[in-house]
Amino acid sequence: FGKWDFSEIEVSDISLEDYIACKRDHATYLPHTAGRYQVKRFRKATCPIVERLACCLMRKGRNSGQKLMAVRIIQHTLEIIHLLTDKSPIQIVVDAVINSGPREG
Repeated sequence: FGKWDFSEIEVSDISLEDYIACKRDHATYLPHTAGRYQVKRFRKATCPIVERLACCLMRKGRNSGQKLMAVRIIQHTLEIIHLLTDKSPIQIVVDAVINSGPREG
């Protein structure tokens, strides 16, 4: 969202470095790239990590298909995380993904 720097993000698990896209050209300021990441096998690994979180939020219920609302929810959540921890909230999201389970549909 243009508030936090992507250059200091580091992925501590070497097995997940290729699958958590938060460096170089995957460091987008707005997680709404309208990319087609499901067309080819393993292409969703190049989708920015915050955009993947937004896509997971809009799967079921009344949030289905409303990406702008999911992006707004993530923006407010990242701001709250930054206020509470004084760290980069993107680094905290990356650490949470590393600590989570291996399932994504």
